[in-house]
Amino acid sequence: MIDLRSDTFTRPGKGMLNAMLNASVGDDVFGEDPTVNALEERVASLFGMDAALFCPSGTQTNQIAIKCHTRPADEVICDHSSHVYIYEGGGIAFNSGCQVRPIQGERGKITAAQVLEAINPDDVHKPVSRLVCIENTSNRGGGSCYTTNQMQEIRDVCDAHQMALHLDGARIWNAITAGSGTPQWYGRTFHSISVCLSKGLGAPVGSVLIGSKSFIHQARRIRKVMGGGMRQAGYLAAAGLYALENNTDRLAEDHAHAHQIAEALIAQSFIGRILPVETNIIIFEVLPPYSPAKFVEHMLSHNILCLAISPTQVRMVTHLDVSQPMIEKGVEVIKNM
Repeated sequence: MIDLRSDTFTRPGKGMLNAMLNASVGDDVFGEDPTVNALEERVASLFGMDAALFCPSGTQTNQIAIKCHTRPADEVICDHSSHVYIYEGGGIAFNSGCQVRPIQGERGKITAAQVLEAINPDDVHKPVSRLVCIENTSNRGGGSCYTTNQMQEIRDVCDAHQMALHLDGARIWNAITAGSGTPQWYGRTFHSISVCLSKGLGAPVGSVLIGSKSFIHQARRIRKVMGGGMRQAGYLAAAGLYALENNTDRLAEDHAHAHQIAEALIAQSFIGRILPVETNIIIFEVLPPYSPAKFVEHMLSHNILCLAISPTQVRMVTHLDVSQPMIEKGVEVIKNM
């Protein structure tokens, strides 16, 4: 089976499993797991930030960050298709007591001008605009990337209005591979960053929240409240360390594979708009005589899994468990439809 539904379906390889098996562990709630501590120090250093916090999921790191940056009745500005807005179970309202100002961006990306326009005046009738969240790469934007200039302009607006800027970097490693900034640049530009280890890097579990020492101190308390304290988490952290050491340079292969699939799709008359392929995600429209459901069904009949994400669109995602021969098979199936 060739699984192109998401880069979350990767499984640890032999090297990663050996790293997990041989990990030194302690009790992380007591701060005594050496492998968790090493992972947090490694990620913080990589981004040039003070401290980091290992968490079970990117949803939790995002929600902790939002909670730390805001107070109840504040407002969070983000794109209308942001993960923090549509895929985190209403967590902003539930965890932080905040409302969201969704902006209609372009392929998941908002501009500094849009942020400026969305900031509320100092008026008791309106919530305080406290935080901006951006997602790089954008999942619903088809893996689209911000430029460093676009992100810096948003940071400048935040600074001018005493607002915090958080990065949902679930696929930040793909963005960096595509030339959208460096880890050190992100560390200088954002007040907090969430990075995922279980997507493009192939670890089974885990995301890391990065920020200042005081921010991470507060974040650790919020993680505890959310039930995110883990004990011998070093077995999972070891997978993250292995992923950082071994699985970042190869992300360019995933991007090349995505382009191969896109080229096959473009040639077919039943394929409509394909979002520009910048990283490892392909989102495309399916036209009659096919529908997204029928397209997915046809691919499944050839042992290829993909995902219908709307009444008109299908998504495919390449990752480290999809080899070149698998991509060639997928391309051949598409060409023969």
